[in-house]
Amino acid sequence: MKVPGIEVDISCSESVIFCWYVRRMEPVTEPNRNNSMAEENVFLRACRREPTEYTPVWLMRQAGRYLEEYRDIRRKVAFLELCKSPDLAAEVTLLPVRKLGVDAAIIFGDILLPLEGMGIHLEFVKGGGPLIRNPIRGREDIERLRIIEPEEEVPFLLKAIEIVRRVLGGSVPLIGFSGAPFTLASYLIEGGHSEDYVKTKGLMLEKNSLWHILMEKLTEVTIRYMRAQVHRGVQALQLFDTWAGCLSPWDYEAHVLPYSRRVIQEVGEQAPLIHFSAGTSGFLHLIKEAGGDVIGIDWRTNLGGAWERLGYDVGIQGNLDPSVLLTSREVIEAHVRKILESAGNRPGHIFNLGHGVLPETPEEHVTFMVESVHRFSGR
Repeated sequence: MKVPGIEVDISCSESVIFCWYVRRMEPVTEPNRNNSMAEENVFLRACRREPTEYTPVWLMRQAGRYLEEYRDIRRKVAFLELCKSPDLAAEVTLLPVRKLGVDAAIIFGDILLPLEGMGIHLEFVKGGGPLIRNPIRGREDIERLRIIEPEEEVPFLLKAIEIVRRVLGGSVPLIGFSGAPFTLASYLIEGGHSEDYVKTKGLMLEKNSLWHILMEKLTEVTIRYMRAQVHRGVQALQLFDTWAGCLSPWDYEAHVLPYSRRVIQEVGEQAPLIHFSAGTSGFLHLIKEAGGDVIGIDWRTNLGGAWERLGYDVGIQGNLDPSVLLTSREVIEAHVRKILESAGNRPGHIFNLGHGVLPETPEEHVTFMVESVHRFSGR
């Protein structure tokens, strides 16, 4: 039985959940900080490049394996099962808000979730990440891909969004997200993660008409998927083009940028949108051209220099190296200070990592980092 506004504990027998024990979930509040409605939250104001009392901070993969409570749940529930259980996904989403004091929640899920509804056989292999059993190999595979209706194919995600919004009670905003068309295409073609993306580039460069058909379908799915999240209550969006950095600037501009731009144009007016990519410091001007209220960068470039190149008419997000959180508090504090100084106290900076939190990260180091950002950025 699913009960709105509750926290869920589960017990399992032979991989089948047989008992739900529930206790009331109190609304989340922001300790020691302004508890205004989410519309006035520092995160959303930073997305609009408005002045804030301090630099807001949230983390990619902030609900993940470094949290003991998350590990406890995963011992009982497989990853995809967790994504498809609205109550559990909501509880995992809320963990870092309660424990770390971050300035935004991001709905728990995975960028590949909409692919199942398109006809893709998706698995998550323990220790090996996502695995696609029927990767794209030719025209017939592309033509078989369906355009999804999110309400039918990912109702679990949309329900989790409703639960989280109800529990947050306006204390902090909720971020929705999607993979960008290129990153989704790379998974579809490679069958999982790749070191060189040779198959993806081969289709893109040698079979351009098929590439266009594939990217058009993924663009439409991404637009529908993100719109559905906004309609269910998310207050900001992040578009993940994680693997765009494998491309040359001219290939990105010719074969990827038009599709990302269409997604951002279609959904960007509905909620503030963060456009994140990794390994793209050599063509950040093209990432900006594709669009986004805020440009998310990795740790391989100086944040201040990147923002100067982008122009101050967009916000910027980043960009602590995730491995820094495995070091001492002194090192963490020094790197936090450097990034904040690089941002120059300008409105529009959102502190984040340059990628996701590593599983082996000590939880107390993440808490210390969040506290350090708030402490050193106070206006």
